[in-house]
Amino acid sequence: MAHVDRLHGEVREYLALQTRRHFLQSGLACLGGLWLAEELARGASKEQPRDPRRPLAPRAPHFAPRARHVIHLHMTGAPSHLELFDYKPALVKYNGQDCPKEYLKGKRFAFITGTPQLLGPLFPFHQNRETGIWISDLLPHFETQLDKVCIIKSMVSNQFNHAPAQLLVLTGNTNLGYPSIGSWTLYGLGSENEDLPGYVVLLSGGQNPDAGKAAWGSGFLPSIYQGVQCRSKGDPVLFLSNPPGINRKLRGKTIEAIRAINERTYRQLGDREILTRISQYEMAFRMQISATEAMDLSREPDYIHKMYGTKPGQESFANNCLLARRLVERGVRYVQLFDWGWDHHSGLDTQLPKKCKQIDQAIAALLKDLHQRGLLDETLVIWGGEFGRTPMQENRGGVKATSPGRDHHIDAFTIWMAGAGVKGGISYGETDEIGFNVVEGRVTVHDLHATILHLLGLDAYRLTYFFQGLEQTIVGVQEPARVVHEILS
Repeated sequence: MAHVDRLHGEVREYLALQTRRHFLQSGLACLGGLWLAEELARGASKEQPRDPRRPLAPRAPHFAPRARHVIHLHMTGAPSHLELFDYKPALVKYNGQDCPKEYLKGKRFAFITGTPQLLGPLFPFHQNRETGIWISDLLPHFETQLDKVCIIKSMVSNQFNHAPAQLLVLTGNTNLGYPSIGSWTLYGLGSENEDLPGYVVLLSGGQNPDAGKAAWGSGFLPSIYQGVQCRSKGDPVLFLSNPPGINRKLRGKTIEAIRAINERTYRQLGDREILTRISQYEMAFRMQISATEAMDLSREPDYIHKMYGTKPGQESFANNCLLARRLVERGVRYVQLFDWGWDHHSGLDTQLPKKCKQIDQAIAALLKDLHQRGLLDETLVIWGGEFGRTPMQENRGGVKATSPGRDHHIDAFTIWMAGAGVKGGISYGETDEIGFNVVEGRVTVHDLHATILHLLGLDAYRLTYFFQGLEQTIVGVQEPARVVHEILS
């Protein structure tokens, strides 16, 4: 029997040895690859190490910043710069004439076909006395703040459809799965308020942007850096209030139990997203008090509501502008406002004035309010859409339109910036006589991103995240991005 037992033991040892050999031969390359990837991810990153349990802790910028906060006003659908900021007398002169063929050669449009007719500006412009900037009569309140604003008339894009163009402007890439500029900012700098999200998103106009929630997503960054959608009506965040029968004490005990479970799971798996989940649960608990207070517009005095044109309890762009001010003064790093309704393929003569009336007073009030509180010196305000509009009347399918409208245009559009580190009372860049092409001071979307990050004290090429074997940046690698120093004070 001893002989048999010894034989069985030898067989088991042999089989175990063969199993180990097979495992090493078949799995070594895979394990080695995983190890190497992890080591590269840890060692190759140019960013400072982070505390995974406090992913939103404030972080030092690369150099001295001019801005600490950003309020980004995105007009979803792309407003017509030719009716608002880029005055072209030649378009008045040539209104109704066929567009010269040299402009159309080799060009693609979303809907225009054949030979469209030029369309002059539909509303009067005038020259602001203080700054000399030409401005539309549609923006009388905004005009009072022109001394604080730099209008960039030389933006260009390479996408003429809404969703990819919005992704490009907001994430630096036309594909899904890339972090938004707000997420990159939060990743680079952290947050100054542990009781509120560092990146807040506010919507008005009744619809999401065409790019959907990817417009404020974190992409390949940890999900703690994605934007948190808040509301100016009802609970600031969906499901933030306790359900019936649950009080704050019981909710606190629930959070503690969830934390214990997640901690144990993290020790078993080592997945850092579990730590993100813990942080999000705990922030949601703190937000029940802090977010409710921050989003309560009824706490503002009557003169502020009169200045902004706000009505507490409603969902509106004006309410969101006031909320943006309340959030940045409480340390929120990035506030993104989306306003739907700027895609005027037709009805430009009737719909654009309505949209301008919805934003004009509120934007002027926001700039004035930030300035009088000393916040404009540290808050960068950005306004714009995803591309521009054509100098030609849209003729969808080659058929003459029954009402004025403009097609999507990538070769020239306008944005403006104000606040921390930006020269006020100036315009930058120029387009040709009909506003078709940029002829001076060309600014790409990635140039804009590099400039925003620069004002925040971040180098766009040093703000990286290791993903798919590359040190990823928001400005990509295809075309060098430059900081537009000419507009900086």
